[in-house]
Amino acid sequence: MSMAAQTSGAATPRPMSKEERKVIIASSAGTVFEWYDFYLAGSLAANIAQTFVPGTNDTAKFIFVLFGFAAGFAVRPFGALFFGRLGDLIGRKYTFLVTMTVMGLATFVVGLLPSFESIGYLAPTAFIICRLLQGLALGGEYGGAATYVAEHAPQGRRGFYTSWIQTTATVGLMLSLIVILVLRLSMTPEAFAAWGWRVPFLVSILLLGVSIWIRLQLAESPAFVKMKEEGTGSKAPLSEAFGTWSNAKIGLIALFGGTAGQAVVWYTGQFYALFFMTQTLKIDGTTANLLIALSLLLGTPFFIFFGWLSDKIGRKPILLAGCLIAAISYFPLFTMLAKTANPKLISATETVKLVITADPAKCGSLFDPVGVRTFTEPCDTLRRTLATNSIHYDLVNGPAGSPLAATINGTAAPSAAADLVTAAQAAGYPKAGDPTILKTPSIGEMFSSARALQAAGILFILVIFVTMVYGPIAALLVELFPTRIRYTGMSLPYHIGNGWFGGFLPPTAFAIVAASGNIFSGLWYPIIVAMMTFVIGLLLLPETKDRDIYKS
Repeated sequence: MSMAAQTSGAATPRPMSKEERKVIIASSAGTVFEWYDFYLAGSLAANIAQTFVPGTNDTAKFIFVLFGFAAGFAVRPFGALFFGRLGDLIGRKYTFLVTMTVMGLATFVVGLLPSFESIGYLAPTAFIICRLLQGLALGGEYGGAATYVAEHAPQGRRGFYTSWIQTTATVGLMLSLIVILVLRLSMTPEAFAAWGWRVPFLVSILLLGVSIWIRLQLAESPAFVKMKEEGTGSKAPLSEAFGTWSNAKIGLIALFGGTAGQAVVWYTGQFYALFFMTQTLKIDGTTANLLIALSLLLGTPFFIFFGWLSDKIGRKPILLAGCLIAAISYFPLFTMLAKTANPKLISATETVKLVITADPAKCGSLFDPVGVRTFTEPCDTLRRTLATNSIHYDLVNGPAGSPLAATINGTAAPSAAADLVTAAQAAGYPKAGDPTILKTPSIGEMFSSARALQAAGILFILVIFVTMVYGPIAALLVELFPTRIRYTGMSLPYHIGNGWFGGFLPPTAFAIVAASGNIFSGLWYPIIVAMMTFVIGLLLLPETKDRDIYKS
C-alpha cells in the first residue's frame, strides 16, 4: 500500500509517526529561516534608511524603508500565483526549494549592497529589487510549506500539525530580533550603524545552506503523489482556481472572512506594536526589541495550543473570536502601553492643548501610506512635523485667506514647525531620550523593572490575539480547496490578506496618525478590517475541521 493510501485512510486521530515528525521539523525550520530573512528589513529599518537613502529628513528616510518593507508584501500575491501554479503542477517539495533559494540569495545581497554614498541611487533601487524578490519567494513558500504539512497530517489533527508552521513567522521574527540584540549589545552603537547591521543579512547564506540540506531529505506530499497516481491533477490551476465562480467565491470568502482580519491582528500585535514603541513612544530600539522578543517567546506556544484546539471545536470560532476581541481591546491596550512606557507623553496629550488654525484651502489631506507625496504647504509640513514628534494637535478651519496660526493652551505660539515643536516640548511634551521614557538596556534590567514587565505583559496579550487568529488559519485554508488546486487556491487569499491588508498596515497607520494628529488613530485601520472579517466570516465562512482533504 502506498504512503498516500495509508495517510488517506487515517480517519481517526493517532500518534505522530517518525516520518511525520521529520516533515514538520524540516518544513518548519526552513520556513523559520525564510521569515527571518524577510523581517530583517523591518527590524533594521532605521539602519537601512541611513545607509541607502539620501538626505537628512529622518521621517522621509523611515517612510521610504517602510515603503520598501511594504513592497515585499505587495508582490507576495504574484509570487503566490506563480509558485502556487508550479506547486500544483510539479509538486510541493521542489517548488518551496526554489522559493527558499531565491529568498536566501536576495537577503544575502542586501548585506553586501554598497551605501548611497558609494553608488548613489543604485543603492535604494537595488534594495527595493531585493525586497521584491523576497516578497515573490515568500508568496510561494508559505502555501507550499502549509500544504505540504497538512497533506501529511492524519484526519482530525491537521490543526495541530499545521500550527507548527504557524509558529514560524513569529519565531523567524523573534530570531531576527535576537540576532540584532546580540549584535547591538556586543558592539558600540557606532560600529553597529557602520557595519554591524549587515551581519544578520550575511548570516542568511549559512541558514540557506542548512535549510536546503534539510528539505532535500523530504519526500513529496502523499496527497500530491496520490493525485498523480490517479491522474486527477489540474492542467491549468490558475484558471480553475480563479476562473470559475465556485472556486473564486471560496477564495473571496477566505480573504475577506478570514485572512484579512487575521493579517491585521498579526501585524498589529507584532510589527505595529514595535513601530508604535520606537516611532511614537520614542523607546530606544534595544528596549523595544527586548520587550517584543520576550512577549513572542512567551506567546509562541499558544500557536500550537489554538491549532490543537481548532481540531476540537473548529477553526472558525477561534479565528473570529480573535478578530473580535482584538478589535475591542486595541484602544485600551495601546493606551496602557503608552502610559506605562512614556507617561509624560500621555500626560502632555491631556494637559497641553495645541490648536492649529488655517485656511482649509491651504491645509490638505496628509494621507500618504507609501511615502511618495511631497508636501509644500506650511500647514501640511507643520502637521507632519508635529505627528513625527508625537505631538497631539487639533486643526481648526480659519477664514479664507487667513494666515497659519498656532496656540498652546490658548496662548499664541510660533507657527514655524521647528519652533512650534520646541514650544510644545517646553509646555510638557517629552523629547526623544527623556529620562522618563522606559529604558531597559539589558535583559537583567528588564526583569527587575516593574514598568518593563508591565509593558511586556501588555505586548504578550497582543501576541495571544495573534496566536488565536493565526494558529488555525493554515488548516482552514488547506481544507477549503481540493488537492488539484490547493497550493494555488490557498496561497492567493493568504498573501493578499497578509501581503496587502497586513503588510501595508504600518505605513498606512503611520500616515493616518500624521493626518489626524492623534497618536492612537492608526489603530482604526486594523479595528475596521478585523470587524469586517468577523462579520463576513460569521455569515459566510464554512467550518472545515471535519473535511477529508483526500476526498476533495
